[in-house]
Amino acid sequence: MDILFMLFIFIAAPFLLIFTSLLWLILKIYTGKSIKNPNYAPVYGTVFHQLFYFNRLYDYQTQVAKKQRTFRLLSPEGSEFYTTDTRNIEHVLKTNFDKYSKGKRNQDILTDLFGEGIFVVDGDKWRQQRKLASFEFSARILRDFSCSVFRRNAAKLVRLISKIANTDRVFDMQDILMRCTLDSIFKVGFGVELDCLEGSSREGTAFMKAFDESNALVYWRYVDPFWKLKRYFNIGSEASLKKNIETIDDFVSNLVRTRRKLLAEQRYQSFKEDILSRFLAESEKDPEKMNDKYLRDIILNFMIAGKDTSANTLSWFFYMLCKNPLVQEKVAQEVREVMGSNHGDNCSEVEDFMAKITDSALEQMHYLHASLTETLRLYPAVPVDGRCAEMDDVLPDGNRMEKGDGLYYMAYAMGRMPYIWGEDAEDFRPERWLNNGVFQPESPFKFVAFHAGPRICLGKDFAYRQMKIVSMALLRFFRFKLADDSRKVTYKTMFTLHIQDGLHLCAIPRRTSL
Repeated sequence: MDILFMLFIFIAAPFLLIFTSLLWLILKIYTGKSIKNPNYAPVYGTVFHQLFYFNRLYDYQTQVAKKQRTFRLLSPEGSEFYTTDTRNIEHVLKTNFDKYSKGKRNQDILTDLFGEGIFVVDGDKWRQQRKLASFEFSARILRDFSCSVFRRNAAKLVRLISKIANTDRVFDMQDILMRCTLDSIFKVGFGVELDCLEGSSREGTAFMKAFDESNALVYWRYVDPFWKLKRYFNIGSEASLKKNIETIDDFVSNLVRTRRKLLAEQRYQSFKEDILSRFLAESEKDPEKMNDKYLRDIILNFMIAGKDTSANTLSWFFYMLCKNPLVQEKVAQEVREVMGSNHGDNCSEVEDFMAKITDSALEQMHYLHASLTETLRLYPAVPVDGRCAEMDDVLPDGNRMEKGDGLYYMAYAMGRMPYIWGEDAEDFRPERWLNNGVFQPESPFKFVAFHAGPRICLGKDFAYRQMKIVSMALLRFFRFKLADDSRKVTYKTMFTLHIQDGLHLCAIPRRTSL
């Protein structure tokens, strides 16, 4: 009898533990959440519902938002509010900025990859990084230096695609753009020639792969209820994440050590041309606080801002141009009108063309600017972002929030809301941004692709310059079309809006040769 009892306990105990855990989790999710209270946003399930819709998460959120502008998903910690209401967004990002923070849950999820970088921290650490970065982005020297780098890398990009086009090969535009923007951000941000575009840097390629995989794996934590347990036992997705982060840390740590050594030996001639130099100089004032780990975190935060956002937007931009060939030709025509069409038929014309892309020329590219902005409206680089309430609050739409609740604004869904953009909200129409041919911006709380309020993106102009230079170069020399019109192009669910499995294009030279 004792043996049977012990056998029963041995078999039943794990099931009892699982049952008890699930019961505790359900009670934790549903208890004290004012589910039927009309003063709170309606509930559309739990945060774990996102797991079922993960591969099309942003479209699922769009469907719900069309029924309810602000809704809640319940979590064990509290309620997660999701909104497309521009009044709520302005309230959280500007009017009541000090009442909201990144929140403990977001920081728990993000810290392993992004550490104490500008996108994760609040308070003094955020203000310090913001102040230094703001100084750099407003400096004329960075503007001139970055434009020079963008032109040089765009020229390399043209030559690379020319070689591909001359052999009628299909290529992955997203991969090429990722490599190009990675080279640019490393040169502008950290003073390093990575040479990832031309494939000569194995370390750079490995770093890019590890960073992109980490981006996706960290985002998976938002829907994985067991990620902390998996991290503790170093299994599954968390084991993969740890391995990728080790690759990233080795690469970045070597970069910081090398730059410190060069600066100490006064062998680095471009001091203060790049962003890292400014932070290295600042670290000498407080080496204990601003150590190599802190600089590593700063680098990775600028990485996701400088590489992913521009490359993703350009990828979706060329996808939309392929789906809308008339728009593609309108942009190409604007390039010809602004830049002139008197170019030779050999490789030297690439350099001649790039040299003519001045600030004045960029400012005249209104239709291109509108087309890039329209791309960001429909395919924002960061499709969902949010804040956490530090105290009880009432949103402008009347919904109550409790301390600890999160509020996420859905940039991807907002671009598809008829009440914000009209009945043609889902159409790609650059003309909506033009008034008599001149670009007209919208409120940052309506067009929230670059965030808004005190944390609005410092690199907005920087990103537009890079995207416009690359677009002008490519559309001057090539027409683009999808390699397979029947293939469904969609996104991969992660922090930034990558195209799932890449963007496979064909390039047709606009002249017989370069």
